[in-house]
Amino acid sequence: MTLPQHEVFAVRYATMEHREPRENFLVADPHDGPLGMDYFVWAIRGGDGRTVVVDTGFDEAAARARRRTLLRCPTEGLAALGIEREAVRDVIITHLHYDHAGNLGLFPNATFHIQDAEIAYATGRHMCHQALNHAFDVEDVVDLVRRVYAGRVRFHDGDAEIAPGVSVHRIGGHTAGLQAVRVSTARGFVVLASDASHYYANMERANPFPIVFNVGEMIEGYRILRRLADGADHIVPGHDPQVMRRYPRVAADAAALHEPPR
Repeated sequence: MTLPQHEVFAVRYATMEHREPRENFLVADPHDGPLGMDYFVWAIRGGDGRTVVVDTGFDEAAARARRRTLLRCPTEGLAALGIEREAVRDVIITHLHYDHAGNLGLFPNATFHIQDAEIAYATGRHMCHQALNHAFDVEDVVDLVRRVYAGRVRFHDGDAEIAPGVSVHRIGGHTAGLQAVRVSTARGFVVLASDASHYYANMERANPFPIVFNVGEMIEGYRILRRLADGADHIVPGHDPQVMRRYPRVAADAAALHEPPR
């Protein structure tokens, strides 16, 4: 069966100018300089007009609390692409960290897709430990649980199809239930790694980001990403500022990932 070809966009909504190597790599190289970090949501648009949003970002309160620079509400970045939040019917939550799962209420008509393992992790015994819970916002987690009771969450256990040519794949590692998203495009299968690899260099060096639940799963996840994608240049990391430099801009802070990188 011929899969539909989708457009895929990275929408940058926040940034952080300076992070030391020890903050980005489990094994820090003293020769590495500091790196910035960008924060993205992603949009997948099919020829039939259906749009799937991946992750929902954070708001101004979270930006102040965590000392990030919020450039705009993620929904404003989506609107610049002609995507109205009320029209979105499917939102994939790659994992429940604060920068990926805030703002759920801004998508009033969406079903939220998440891995069984992720919500079990975010509401289970591991959250008793500050070393593991510090990247979560409890209100975001509770917000999703409320949507479970409202019948607006669809759970997945491993690989699952969201729409023809759009699928999710549990990677784990960074969190217990982190999932990547695979999308069919005109240039082949593009994989939105999310935080399975924060930077290109995490995957290229097999050197994980230090916020990690299971190091072995994170490293093995790099192999899974490569298997899912049609080449190394079809894998899009979750926070690398290089994304906005490598791909064609279609708006002030949006890049077309279905186009070949420079």
